[in-house]
Amino acid sequence: MSQTIKDNPMGYLPIPSLLRSMAIPAIIANLANAFYNIIDQIFIGQGVGYLGNAATSIAFPLTTVCLAIGLTIGIGSAANFNLELGRQNPDRARKIAGTAFSSLLLIGTLLAVAVLIFLKPIMLAFGATAQILPYALEYAGVTALGLPFLLFSIGANALVRADGNAKYSMFAVLIGAVLNAILDPLFIFQWHMGIAGAAIATVISQIVSATFLLAYLRHFRSVRFRRSDFIPRFGYFKTIVSLGFASFVFQFSTMLIQIVTNILLKQYGATSIYGSDIPIAVAGIVMKINVIFMAIIIGIVQGSQPVNGYNYGARQFDRVREMVYLVLKVTFVISIVAFLIFQIFPKEIMAIFGKGDQRYYQFAVYYMRVVLMMTGINGVQVAAATFFPSIGKAGKGAIISLTKQMIFLMPLLVGLPMIWGLDGIIFATPLADLLSCLCATTFLYFELKQMPKQNLTLE
Repeated sequence: MSQTIKDNPMGYLPIPSLLRSMAIPAIIANLANAFYNIIDQIFIGQGVGYLGNAATSIAFPLTTVCLAIGLTIGIGSAANFNLELGRQNPDRARKIAGTAFSSLLLIGTLLAVAVLIFLKPIMLAFGATAQILPYALEYAGVTALGLPFLLFSIGANALVRADGNAKYSMFAVLIGAVLNAILDPLFIFQWHMGIAGAAIATVISQIVSATFLLAYLRHFRSVRFRRSDFIPRFGYFKTIVSLGFASFVFQFSTMLIQIVTNILLKQYGATSIYGSDIPIAVAGIVMKINVIFMAIIIGIVQGSQPVNGYNYGARQFDRVREMVYLVLKVTFVISIVAFLIFQIFPKEIMAIFGKGDQRYYQFAVYYMRVVLMMTGINGVQVAAATFFPSIGKAGKGAIISLTKQMIFLMPLLVGLPMIWGLDGIIFATPLADLLSCLCATTFLYFELKQMPKQNLTLE
């Protein structure tokens, strides 16, 4: 066993070096994914206006559905993949990965068909107003075609990183983001296709990214696939979901929060001086700005995940503990920097996404400062929720994710507006962030305290 550990860099390289080598490509890949929507938001805001931005906010839960399913399968299969490699079970690791790849393609196709069939009812259910609906139908009707490719890219990325090739996963996503940035202004401004042009550019870019990730299957380092590995097996799929469930809980509950927020902003905004459309547009932009910050934090956590999984499986607990402490330190520093940026430059950031009147900027600055008030501590919750699945304890990760979105945020989001109106919606998020951070810290503290102090040897 000691010789096998020496053969895998995750078992012996210095922890800071491993985190740096794994996290930087993951951060870049996540930022590239985030910029798919950010770039659309910027060019749509400049070319179509804030109603176009509001339409992308209404359609965004569809992307979140893909994140929920893609990260569930991707993180769940990656965690299992690394745990099985650490336990010296390469055949099982290979079949788990094969099941994950085929499941991503199948589920993505079914999701796209369902969205196209029920597009208008979905957009109305997501909170579209009469003015926003035509833009939302046009945008979502095109981007639905790219859902299978987006879903595959999200899930496959985690497996490519689990194979130790974080740079390739970064490149596959980065090339799609760069292509999207090139195509967006061409379709919107040069060829005057408006919001549909932004959607077409996004789909083309997603297809390119998915193609690069699909091509990697023949070049896996840890295993060599056989055709039979790609036949979905329920037993392996169940194992994948069990470790990826925390990600599903977090992303699916995020989708519910997005929908409920849009509906509440539509309702309570109508009784304010801002109307419904401005709050919906601003909330969508702020959410996607926060996605940039979260992409960095999640990238750091994803970079640590294969290392934690391998070393926990190999029972090298000192290395697991060292990685956790390092991740918490790095994410805290980045979170504080992001907090300062959000608080000092809200108007300048919002202006990047298009122009608005005085009411628009007044609401945007206020909303951004309050909603992102707890950015400085949000990294802890993400780190804890992803750490537990990486060591095979998905239940705890799911509880941490569930507490933030459904136990804390949802009741606050629904209850506070009954007392404070629009302000209640705005203050619900920072209050939930604070409570969920306390919960995550408690779980993480006791887990590290109970973890064996000495490394164990597998026979």
